[in-house]
Amino acid sequence: MARIPLVAGNWKMHKSIAEARALIAALRAAALPDGVEVAVCPPFTALAAAAAALAGSPIRLGAQDVYWEPQGAFTGEIAPPMLTDLGCHYVIVGHSERRQWFGDTDETVARKVQAAFSAGLVPIACVGERLEEREEEQTARVVTRQARAAIADLSAGQVASLVIAYEPVWAIGTGRSASGADAGDVISLLRRLLADQHGGAAAQTRILYGGSVTPENIGQFMSQRDIDGALVGGASLDAGKFIGIIRGAARA
Repeated sequence: MARIPLVAGNWKMHKSIAEARALIAALRAAALPDGVEVAVCPPFTALAAAAAALAGSPIRLGAQDVYWEPQGAFTGEIAPPMLTDLGCHYVIVGHSERRQWFGDTDETVARKVQAAFSAGLVPIACVGERLEEREEEQTARVVTRQARAAIADLSAGQVASLVIAYEPVWAIGTGRSASGADAGDVISLLRRLLADQHGGAAAQTRILYGGSVTPENIGQFMSQRDIDGALVGGASLDAGKFIGIIRGAARA
């Protein structure tokens, strides 16, 4: 089965409710190309408004994080069933900003992945190395460790529907991006890891690249055999740029 490319926008801590509605309206008015799945991941405060604005649209809704318990005395956290109740299809887990600033670990990311699947959500599990790890030639070790932890307790069916995003930390929000070939090498490594663990399911797992993706560079990533789309940060906040990335992914 061919993997359908996915372009997902991570809005991070941006966009009011009114701004979210306006951005979604611009995306809906753009006649997005066929053959590419599109998702937007607004902040929690805009999810309900975004769900209403997306009604009747093929654009999927995602959240930026989730807790692993279905309910309980966990002040400030959001449970997986709350996200499905809002109409979310995807949820980002293990983003480097969550690992760096909010204490996410390989263990907690794995718990979030499992909890997301249990609630009917599709996790977008992020992996990636820091600049110092890249300079020490530790990229393969770091991303392999992170990915192995994320899939440790998943079934083959869950691995097939999982989305992994390779986001080199040094390229997020910096204007620097990995070359298409470098990103392709790491993502091919990840697919081999999935195949070693879960056989044929690995051929169905979508693996995205993220890290300063633009309309100008999306083509070089999509030209790589194992790259199935992009997790887009800053450029997803601008309708024109995000649409350009989507169209570039469709052309490739």
